[in-house]
Amino acid sequence: MTNFGEEATQIGSARALKFKDVVFPQYREAGVFLWRGYTPLECMHQCFGTSKDFGKGKQMPVHYTGAKVNIQAVSSPLGTQIPQAAGYAYALKQRDRDACAVCYFGEGAASEGDCHSAMNMAATLDCPIMFFCRNNGYAISTATKDQYRGDGIASRGIGYGIPAIRFDGNDLFAVYNATKAARKLCVEEQRPVVLEAMTYRVGHHSTSDDSTAYRSVDEVKHWDTVDTPINRIRNYLTGRAWWDETQEKEFRSNARGEILRGFKEAENTKLPNPLLIFDEVWDELPVQLQAQKDELIKHCMKYGENYPLQNHEEMK
Repeated sequence: MTNFGEEATQIGSARALKFKDVVFPQYREAGVFLWRGYTPLECMHQCFGTSKDFGKGKQMPVHYTGAKVNIQAVSSPLGTQIPQAAGYAYALKQRDRDACAVCYFGEGAASEGDCHSAMNMAATLDCPIMFFCRNNGYAISTATKDQYRGDGIASRGIGYGIPAIRFDGNDLFAVYNATKAARKLCVEEQRPVVLEAMTYRVGHHSTSDDSTAYRSVDEVKHWDTVDTPINRIRNYLTGRAWWDETQEKEFRSNARGEILRGFKEAENTKLPNPLLIFDEVWDELPVQLQAQKDELIKHCMKYGENYPLQNHEEMK
């Protein structure tokens, strides 16, 4: 799941939050994870599903999670995190009035019934939650013009009686200021806010997608050169002599080195103990799962040479 073109929505919003604010991501919030302290190496361990993955290899690639960053696990099904976030915000209202829930999703996910239920619940119960919509122009291959007839997502908040802010999602400072203002409203007035960041998905939806099938190369090139968040912030910094080409090259070189080292380390790290698949689902393992676990152990003892068990940590 690429993030090209949407960097400002992630970094700008993450910077405006407090660490105690609980984040419910979709699958395009890698920048929020990194800002909060999730390292590129930890991202690699998750994508490879190694024994050092916080999720112990049980999730799909880029489905990051970690208590160390106070972010809930990424979940692929669209919209499922939205009512969960609303419920968590209601719990926060009962015990900690200095924090809020922050739920990220795309404009495509906003068409799911879960989104409408969550907004209505948050509005009627005055839950301190930010509904952060990344309106990046496409829900996989479906352009916004084919998704809805209303005026974007912000207007839906108004319909539910929720304050809404629409802003330039490619402007790092606009994202920061909007999120900061929304958080103040959420926490001080204990009510929800809808945020709509108008941005553009420069990259393909995912590595299995070819976006040239539904949009022109010229369209993507325009957004990637003229209005990309990284170019805009670079121009801002260089215009004030706070950044230059030498720093740019050094930064890119160091970043690339860190990524490649992490890639190599994760690639050579053993996979988790296969028996961990049965753990941390139930407080006490049910009888039927214990039977399956016992059967797997017997099977591997008898036919283990037919499986690459040497790539995993020891079964014990």
